[in-house]
Amino acid sequence: MRILLIGEYSNVHWTLAQGLRSLGHEVCVISNGDFWKNYPRDIDVARKPGKLGGISLMLKLWSILPKMRGYDVVQLINPMFFELKAERLFWFYRYLRKHNKRVFLGAFGMDYYWVHECIEHKPLRYSDFNIGKELRINDDALKERADWLGTAKEQLNKLIANDCDGIITGLYEYDVCYRPSFPQKTCFIPFPIQTGHTTPLTETHKPLRIFIGISKQRSSYKGTDIMLKAAETVLARYSGQIILQKANGVPFAEYQQMMNGSDVLLDQLYSYTPAMNALLAMSKGIVVVGGGEPENYEILGETELRPIVNVEPTYDSVYHELEQLVLHPERIALLKQQSIEYVRRHHDYIKVARQYEQFYSDILCL
Repeated sequence: MRILLIGEYSNVHWTLAQGLRSLGHEVCVISNGDFWKNYPRDIDVARKPGKLGGISLMLKLWSILPKMRGYDVVQLINPMFFELKAERLFWFYRYLRKHNKRVFLGAFGMDYYWVHECIEHKPLRYSDFNIGKELRINDDALKERADWLGTAKEQLNKLIANDCDGIITGLYEYDVCYRPSFPQKTCFIPFPIQTGHTTPLTETHKPLRIFIGISKQRSSYKGTDIMLKAAETVLARYSGQIILQKANGVPFAEYQQMMNGSDVLLDQLYSYTPAMNALLAMSKGIVVVGGGEPENYEILGETELRPIVNVEPTYDSVYHELEQLVLHPERIALLKQQSIEYVRRHHDYIKVARQYEQFYSDILCL
């Protein structure tokens, strides 16, 4: 198959492309590298700052239109698949639809259905937008609600979701937000992780090495502020027994280097499941403290492994679980081994690419 992957989210498309290429498919990735993370891509469409940046990007996209046609499969990372206003993306979507055989939408992150379902129907006990029945009112949550509800973004998302040939959900959370509206075209496929670049470490360091990535703009939204506060309290109480390393808004390559050799990663307080960042860490033998709810294992059909140290979205829960790891370091070796096996079993990029290949083929045959 000839496959075009447009947009990027935490290296999902580039990793998927590597898997699909290994299966013999011709794949092109067009993206902006996911902003400052600067992930690899075949054709760069990153937007430069200011109004001139928008004009320059439009000219670039017009110039590569011939490279965006004639594919068996086009997959969009998100309804906002280029760095343009939603109003301008309607035309590009229709162009892609007209000049290619099949179009798929990725449900991998922020979009209308994620925002709307978490606010209106609350299928999750907690999320980026709710804690139980209560809506979160931090600045980021309010901003995303304003961006996606009652706007051109909502209209664009609805158009693509209703019109496209298939919707791929990458996490349990996104699946429960899309499947009620699109049961016939929604397919859950785990995120792909390319392993083998480094040798996983299963020994436990003394002192224990804890790692946390910090994005200043979204710290409270993702719960990093609470996780960091809990980690710093544990550090103060058990001085000499742990080392806490922080990464502040660094590119992906540098982030990976900083993460390597850690024992524990703190990641996404309000998540049910490990996403790309956490899965990459697990593939390296790093224990994730974050989202590991029962629903995560159920959607994967996993009945044996329980490698993720699951936390409730509270300071006390994070503090307790970190303290238990410090007090019982004998647990960590098994959790490291299970983490490596978990990624190998469910997220190996070749295995995941075969699932995409099957879904694409099924739709192409309709």
